[in-house]
Amino acid sequence: MKSALLVLASAVLSAAIPSAMASERYATKPPVVMSPDLSAPWVTQLRKRPVGEAVNPVGRPVNPRGYVVFSERPERVTRPRRNRDLSNPAAREVSFQRPNVPLGEDQPKKQAMDPQFLPQSVAYDGAEQPGTIVIDTSERFLYLVEAGGKARRYGVGVGKEGFAWSGTNNITRKAMWPDWYPPQDMIDREAEKGHYIPAHMEGGIANPLGARALYLGSTLYRIHGTNAPWTIGHAVSSGCIRMRNEDVTELYARVNVGTKVIVR
Repeated sequence: MKSALLVLASAVLSAAIPSAMASERYATKPPVVMSPDLSAPWVTQLRKRPVGEAVNPVGRPVNPRGYVVFSERPERVTRPRRNRDLSNPAAREVSFQRPNVPLGEDQPKKQAMDPQFLPQSVAYDGAEQPGTIVIDTSERFLYLVEAGGKARRYGVGVGKEGFAWSGTNNITRKAMWPDWYPPQDMIDREAEKGHYIPAHMEGGIANPLGARALYLGSTLYRIHGTNAPWTIGHAVSSGCIRMRNEDVTELYARVNVGTKVIVR
């Protein structure tokens, strides 16, 4: 009899244990409370909100017990913009930004260029053949003669008093972002005025020869760009014909070595 009772009790107990375990598995567990110990190593590595602050970034109350409250929105880090490397020739082609260049006593003050010196197509009734470059130093215009009685006209800067010249020559060389080797007499002349000119300057936006240069015969004269576009329309150079970088780049693409150049 006793054995039967023991077997019956064991069966009842075995059936009750899985039921209790299942009930415990799906029961609602108590909330996990974070430790207010702010010196704990894992806490010090996290971004904390000062205890006592009324609300967090989204307007929710801070835990009244002073537990750590974490921000739902991390701070945005703004990185400084990197300056474009203009020492790369490809980068220089994108923009003709120019630094402030100190002016000599014989240069005009920096100002907006007169619109008449911007490139434009005009009527031309001269006897020169299409493809010829004609430079009118008195009016400060360069004409690229075209067919049909037209010409592409650009504003230029020309030789200052005592450095003006006239004549006919041909383009003997073309250069992109040319290096500058000023003649010794120019270096000496500017030194007397207190201006230092290096014996050599690599091509670039700070170079006085600008973006392009068209060399005339065996002379020291060139048609070239400039880092001082406000001088276009003035007599400021030592004999060279200067153009805006945008304009000389356009002209450079339209003429070839051997092109006839007439300076009047």
